[in-house]
This record gives sequence, structure tokens and C-alpha cells, in this order.
Amino acid sequence: MITEIVSFKVTPGMSRDDVLEDARSTLDRWRGFPGLVRKTFLMGENDRCVGVYLWESKDHALQGHDAVWLDRAEARWGNRPDIRYFDTLMELNNGAGEVTEYPADTP
Repeated sequence: MITEIVSFKVTPGMSRDDVLEDARSTLDRWRGFPGLVRKTFLMGENDRCVGVYLWESKDHALQGHDAVWLDRAEARWGNRPDIRYFDTLMELNNGAGEVTEYPADTP
């Protein structure tokens, strides 16, 4: 499993509600996207938005955020997203009372 963190600066003047509405407009793209296990939408300090994705593999992540997506995101937000990848070792889910360990992502 791969955790991908995508962050970008919010367009000046956009409120939290504006950002949430924009996030809602992306749901159709991500529902059922191959290899995407989970996506979390965040808004943080310094007017940054962050998407935290849990993918089955890095290949799936790269398909989700290919060059076309990056160009569209840059045009939409006025800045190119920063993307980082992490090998997901283990996940604790207190709500379900579960701990899941993941094997290494091997291409």
C-alpha cells in the first residue's frame, strides 16, 4: 500500500465552504477509481489543501495523478500540487478495533 499526500495552496479569497464545494465536485472522479482505497480531504494552515490517498500501489497513484491531472490542477488552483509518496507499513483503525499490516509495494 502507498500513501500519497497531495498539497497545494488555495486560491486567494476562497472560503472553507468554497473549498468543500470544490472537493465535492471531484467525488465522481474518485469513486471507484482503480486502486484507490481511501481519500481524505484536508484544509490546513497557510491556506493549504491536502489530499491523503491510500492506494493499492504507486502505479495506481501515478495513474490518478498523471500529467494531465497535474496540468488541470495547476490551471484550477494557480499552483502546481506537491506530491509525496510513502510506503504504508501499518494502519490502526480504532473505530473497527483493527490493526492491518501491509506488505511492501513491489512494482
